Amino acid sequence: MNAADIPAVIEKSRKAQELWAELPYKERARRLKKAAKLLAARRDEITETIHRENGKLSIDALSAEVLPAIMAFSYYTKQGRRFLDSRKIRGGNLLMFFKRSRLVFGPWGVVGIISPWNYPFAIPFSEVVMALLAGNGVILKAASNTPEAGRGVAAVFAAADLPDGLFAHVELPGKEAGPAFIDAGVDKLFFTGSTAVGRELMALAAPRLLPLVLELGGADAALVRKDADLDRAVSGIVWAAYSNGGQSCGGVQRVLVHRDVYEPFLEKICAAVKKLRPGSGPDCDLGPLISIRQKQEVRKQVEACLAGGARIAAQSPGSMEDESPFAPALVLTGVTPQMPVMAAEIFGPVLAVVPAADDQEALKIANSSPYGLTASVWSGNHKQARALAARINAGAVMINDHLMSHGLAETPWGGFGDSGLGRTHGEAGFREMLKTKVIIDDILPGAKRNLWWQPYSEKLYKGIQAIASLAGGPGLGDRLGAIPAVIRVFLRSWGKG
Repeated sequence: MNAADIPAVIEKSRKAQELWAELPYKERARRLKKAAKLLAARRDEITETIHRENGKLSIDALSAEVLPAIMAFSYYTKQGRRFLDSRKIRGGNLLMFFKRSRLVFGPWGVVGIISPWNYPFAIPFSEVVMALLAGNGVILKAASNTPEAGRGVAAVFAAADLPDGLFAHVELPGKEAGPAFIDAGVDKLFFTGSTAVGRELMALAAPRLLPLVLELGGADAALVRKDADLDRAVSGIVWAAYSNGGQSCGGVQRVLVHRDVYEPFLEKICAAVKKLRPGSGPDCDLGPLISIRQKQEVRKQVEACLAGGARIAAQSPGSMEDESPFAPALVLTGVTPQMPVMAAEIFGPVLAVVPAADDQEALKIANSSPYGLTASVWSGNHKQARALAARINAGAVMINDHLMSHGLAETPWGGFGDSGLGRTHGEAGFREMLKTKVIIDDILPGAKRNLWWQPYSEKLYKGIQAIASLAGGPGLGDRLGAIPAVIRVFLRSWGKG
């Protein structure tokens, strides 16, 4: 396809969406459950497709993509009704007792979703489910590197009884997709990818004031306190840093270790990394990168770190120099704040281990990054760990774990700063698929006009002054003294003042 095809696709979805949005939520959920059955039935086939195209190990494809998609389907179909229900707003001031406010939610119309290659199935899948349950039409552009995974998503939703054209999977070059979606009139755009492209899309969307949800890069930190279980911390950080070949925006890139346990931690993690087994089989631990080009990008960043004085403390079997897509897992030490591993995103199996004098220094280093996607705290004291987690500038912080929150459908996903804006997943993510509207009802019986309407007069001005005194006078006497004037000005609503 090309950009010229997109307006017709969106128009067809828009017509179908008008019918879809009129269906009761229960009926939309029922139709989508047909797709859920197909997903469960084809889970092995989908896992193999992801493994073949993306390169990630089959167990990672199953546990980090297919299983979360199954769980997300169940969660959103059960909870979506609650997310869509209107809700009352509690009154903010007794003086406005006659106003009743209620929030109501409705679909945007047709939303565009542009998804990445690193999680080519799970990332778009949850967004499509939420969008459809919310009553939207959906145009999905999957990553060009993983077209079969995108077609797998489309095949699952083809099993649902959807109006013709409501959901469309389009294939066109990635650089064309965003501009095409924006120019052709999607009502909201969801993009997962690099920070650089996210900025370009914001600029393109600005003339339309088009709402965006941007899930962008990360250079996430893991803070290892001196009371941490080092064996668990090493196991968890190795998984979060190197699964999917290190190509996870929410993976660990910077490990900030309390100086009292720095040496034993470094010894343990170096030993663990050296044991990682590269390959593609069921007994392997480290798969390839998406392409040789990606490996070359990672190599350049590593070389920049080494040129600045960093050293490789450990690496798994393999070479960064050959033309294979397999890259060894690296542990870097002696890093400085300006190095790519600390200041940028390295989308590969590279980890920096840095000593920190205490929690405060670790926190300062963690928050020095322009990214704010995820983080973790490793500690034996959950109360102190939660207090430290609350001070980390990241959208999701895990305690004694990392990266896995993306698999929890009930938790929001998204970050701050260069990591993007908006949320996906959970109630917050579902609400991104909805317009929020407030409806305010006046229940004052028989009132001909509100007290602040024309005609104005000196008497009305003094009456509103009395209301202000009653609402926020400096003393009890001021507030009580204002009551007679407040009553008189309220009578104006019935034409009596």
